[in-house]
Amino acid sequence: MTNTSGRLGEVVRRITAPFGARSLTPAQLVAQADANRRPAGVVAEKWRVLHDLTAARKRLGLSAATLTVLEALLTFHPETVLAPDPDDVVDLVVFPSNRTLATRARGLSEAALRRHLSALVEAGLVIRRDSPNGKRYVRRGEGGQIERAFGFDLTPLALRAAEIAGMAAAVRADVLAQRLAREKASLLRRDCAKLLDALDRDDGIEPASEPPADELRAQFLALLAAYPRRPEPADVTVLADGLEVLALAVSAALTARVESKKTSGSAAQSERHIQSSNPDDPVIEKASGDAQKPPSVPDSNTVRSPAADSTIRSTYPLRSVLEACSQVQDFSPSGIRSWHDLIETADRIRPMLGISPMAWSDAQDAMGAEAAAITLAAILERHERIKSPGGYLRTLTERKRSGTYSLGPVLQALRRARLQPREES
Repeated sequence: MTNTSGRLGEVVRRITAPFGARSLTPAQLVAQADANRRPAGVVAEKWRVLHDLTAARKRLGLSAATLTVLEALLTFHPETVLAPDPDDVVDLVVFPSNRTLATRARGLSEAALRRHLSALVEAGLVIRRDSPNGKRYVRRGEGGQIERAFGFDLTPLALRAAEIAGMAAAVRADVLAQRLAREKASLLRRDCAKLLDALDRDDGIEPASEPPADELRAQFLALLAAYPRRPEPADVTVLADGLEVLALAVSAALTARVESKKTSGSAAQSERHIQSSNPDDPVIEKASGDAQKPPSVPDSNTVRSPAADSTIRSTYPLRSVLEACSQVQDFSPSGIRSWHDLIETADRIRPMLGISPMAWSDAQDAMGAEAAAITLAAILERHERIKSPGGYLRTLTERKRSGTYSLGPVLQALRRARLQPREES
């Protein structure tokens, strides 16, 4: 390209007005004033600038389609770098026709093309260099060199490359910070939920210096309730900070209970020691073919056999049990479809009723896993009338060992209680 210094350069370096009814805007004035200075040594890689603009487009008010048009404009500049020459004012001007530009812009309509070109001009990313009749073309000299070019000047992209890169870096940093905050909130939410479950299951002594488990769970539910369905970045940070404080509090409560068990021992350990000296402890089930237990051994109800478990299942069908004790199904995430599901659900609700592991183990030894699970479901069904579910279960366990406890009357009473409101209505 030729040197356009001198009088021609002075004319071109003046601020130019757009063709037709379009007027000059403050953004266009700023872009032209900066471009006319054309400092030496400015170099920018055009695709890197486009990449940074893609990251920062929302801060500049640009749409994805507008960047598609800019990408098409950049393809008409033959070089990979944008390096404004202070002595050559037409080196970064591209002059495609609307038809050619629309083809490279993924087939945009002419109206959409004009709209997105105006957005690029208003954002100060390109400059209009309009000809007298508004057409885009070049005027060449006798040797074929370009003397004047009318089209879109890409000089602002080179001059603002550093600014755009800084803006994109800030946006990427914000995105990373939000992703990390969401990860932190998700992990803490999971940790708090499981730590609170562990606190509920623990039957150790609750230290007076630590907040009660009910208060900690209430704090957890309050944090989740305050979290909006479509959170802003600040909401994510607030939730993560609140959950972190709660996780520390629950961890401290669990640690204090563990330490109290180490120093003073728990009630469950005392019960286990007493129970080990009881002659009525359940004995290991004999394999088939061995001799039966001698009649001299007292309380044969403590010995459970597969035949006894099968009798429970055939005498009290699972469907009939669930009809009488419907509330137990609310505590099974996937529903109760087998005896195994019922036993697992009973293990899950045992700490909720305040029943210690030792009391539950005694009940299972005396009644069998199935009968103990049915008994626990019945206690759950009537928990509002039972002041101490743990003590009540111990009483039923002793009655079972003495042969005075049967599931039949219990289930019949629950069925009558369920049918009574229907009959009265």
